[in-house]
Amino acid sequence: MLSVRFCPFSLPSPGCARGGTGAGLTEISGIPAYNPLGEALKVRLPASSVYLSQNSKETDWLPRLAPLLPFQIPTPLGVGRPGHGYPFEWSVWNWIVGETATQANIGSMQSLANDIAGFLNALAACPTSGAPPAGPDNFFRGGNLSVYDSQVRTCLAKLQEHVDVVGLEQIWLQALRSSWEKSPQWVHGDIAWGNLLMRDGRLQAVIDFGSSAIGDPACDLVINWTLFDLAAREAFTHAYDTDPGTWARARGWCIWKAMLTLSENMNDPVVAHRELAVLNNVLQDVVR
Repeated sequence: MLSVRFCPFSLPSPGCARGGTGAGLTEISGIPAYNPLGEALKVRLPASSVYLSQNSKETDWLPRLAPLLPFQIPTPLGVGRPGHGYPFEWSVWNWIVGETATQANIGSMQSLANDIAGFLNALAACPTSGAPPAGPDNFFRGGNLSVYDSQVRTCLAKLQEHVDVVGLEQIWLQALRSSWEKSPQWVHGDIAWGNLLMRDGRLQAVIDFGSSAIGDPACDLVINWTLFDLAAREAFTHAYDTDPGTWARARGWCIWKAMLTLSENMNDPVVAHRELAVLNNVLQDVVR
């Protein structure tokens, strides 16, 4: 998904933008869309047809979820139609003030862990009637982890000289032995530092719901090992109270992505170091 900032203009309502004057890439109800919108708004342009369902899902569902969540999420303000050489629907959103989460701007990792747990608990309580299920469009986030079994097997074979293959395979098999037996819950699908906005050291907003769906919330717990230190992990597991099987599947989601990223970036020392650290966090967590 591409995000481009433009300057303020009088934007029609989402319904008007979708059903009104045939807006295209360079027009929204007759207003040139390439006018800069300053700090107030952003325009989102799907880079390919792969992202069309994600864009539609977000514009339809985020206004319903926003009032039920304890932190800001993006708000759609209008939808533009294809035109003038651009083939897809596109959308205009509010610009949320904040900085992408980093080690430097997180005031307290434990506070962040508690805040994210609170956000996920609230998300899990949101109504799900008519909501989209997990599937190929959201890379099966919230779905059955077994769809990635062949990738994990390939990664284990490729990484056998670099990681604890026996330990990671045991974690993976334990993840596959459990399943979500409760009613589907809302899943963000990509709770990661890049989708967390901080302000004055505290969580301000959670963005990018393109991988959201309803299903098994285990995939949203991966941040426990990708970002949090030991004290924050303890705070997170206490604040987000769920069953051992869900934590087992969360570890499965985590090692799948870490091994896949590692196997594709062994020649990048920064990425390799980061992903090896994630895998080590998971392995240590199991030992504890």
